[in-house]
Amino acid sequence: MPARPFLKWAGGKGQLLPELTRLMPPTFARYHEPFVGGGAFFFNLWNSGRLARGGVLSDYNRDLIACYQTVRDHAQELIDALLEHKQRAHDRAYFYDIRDWDRQPGFEQRSQVEKAARMIFLNRTCYNGLYRLNNKGKFNAPFGYYKNPLIVDVDNMHEVSRALQDVELTVGDFADVLDRAEPGDFVYFDPPYAPVSPTASFTHYTGFGFGEDQQRRLADVFRQLAERGCSVMLSNSYTDLTRALYSAESIPGLSAETVRASRKINCDGAKRGFVDELIAWSYQGDGGWGLGVGDQRITVP
Repeated sequence: MPARPFLKWAGGKGQLLPELTRLMPPTFARYHEPFVGGGAFFFNLWNSGRLARGGVLSDYNRDLIACYQTVRDHAQELIDALLEHKQRAHDRAYFYDIRDWDRQPGFEQRSQVEKAARMIFLNRTCYNGLYRLNNKGKFNAPFGYYKNPLIVDVDNMHEVSRALQDVELTVGDFADVLDRAEPGDFVYFDPPYAPVSPTASFTHYTGFGFGEDQQRRLADVFRQLAERGCSVMLSNSYTDLTRALYSAESIPGLSAETVRASRKINCDGAKRGFVDELIAWSYQGDGGWGLGVGDQRITVP
């Protein structure tokens, strides 16, 4: 069976996989993903047999990377812990008790398996599947009232563990990829998106924001990798800022196009819907290379 993301993650790339696959480089050496999130694109590459040299998955979110490491190294213990949580999946008081672990003394002494099981349980039972931290780095999404939440898919968890066996998992800033990516490698950036309006931003995956200065720094890292000879691809929202940062004038040889994708992260259902997203890449290939930003629009179901 194919491996699938084991976490629900805001901005997950499941619906864009056909376009990302179409636009990816035809060949590459090692794969790097500095904003791994739910890992949908990574698992798609692994399922298709494209990861000949494994890869490096990283994120600034320490808890997220620790969760990936636990799935890779302690899958069965994690499954057993999640099956215990599953028995209380509809218990609101139990949810808040587990959520408050990181506000209590002794949290850091809990085992890696306990912490990873907590993260997955909260992710599967909190409102809207939203992983959100306050400015103190504490998980603060409310209870979700799901009828039948999927706490653990045992078969998928084992498959995910297999997919991660040859993968390096690291915590760090996205710019750390400059220390390890080599010519011929493929780097995919899926950062917290630039806001399409003053109220549309959601970037609190780590307790820190991801503002315009970070977006500009990311574009500079993209440019340096491209100049080094890496194949670099990025997805982001389609805004004045991203159009300016990812243009052929800013990054010579860059190509880009827009796609239509649904956004479901807003708690107000009336504000969810289809929006334009930008995919930019630094190499030539079968993905319509040579297009300028905005020259082609594709609707993604």
